[in-house]
Amino acid sequence: MATMNSGNNSNTQATAQVMPSPKQTLPTAKTVDTQSVLKRLQSELMALMMSGDSGISAFPEEDNIFVWKGTITGSKDTVFEGTEYKLSLSFPADYPFKAPKVKFETGCFHPNVDVYGNICLDILQDKWSSAYDVRTILISIQSLLGEPNISSPLNTQAAALWCNQEEYRKMVEKLYKPSA
Repeated sequence: MATMNSGNNSNTQATAQVMPSPKQTLPTAKTVDTQSVLKRLQSELMALMMSGDSGISAFPEEDNIFVWKGTITGSKDTVFEGTEYKLSLSFPADYPFKAPKVKFETGCFHPNVDVYGNICLDILQDKWSSAYDVRTILISIQSLLGEPNISSPLNTQAAALWCNQEEYRKMVEKLYKPSA
């Protein structure tokens, strides 16, 4: 409550309530401002660059921080060892409350990757948490290469062959490794 002097020398005072402007709106829950998403992605980029994790990397594509190109290499002692894969990561405007869209750009014969590069990984779908970051995603995909979920395949041929690692290895080498 504010009091205002009426301007004359009498002791009369007018009282006025300070009301918020009708144009002011309160933020709604789950509203994400682009600036905070931008800061989050910049922070994740710096953390990823400083992490020193081998076999994973990602950087924004040109001038768009919402679209990244990533790289993972197959882990040691897996059929994918020494194979490098390119990924695309596309971040929604409400990141990190929604998972980014991640796809293999390089062909990947794998039980949880379809022919279009789509990935079946729970943390990119129903198990997404805003606590995850780009580094977590890349490490999870790298881990998935050697430890697929064959009970939920996107590529049934790869899932069926997975049980016979010798045959699976031959297929991966035939498709992706340069001949010596």
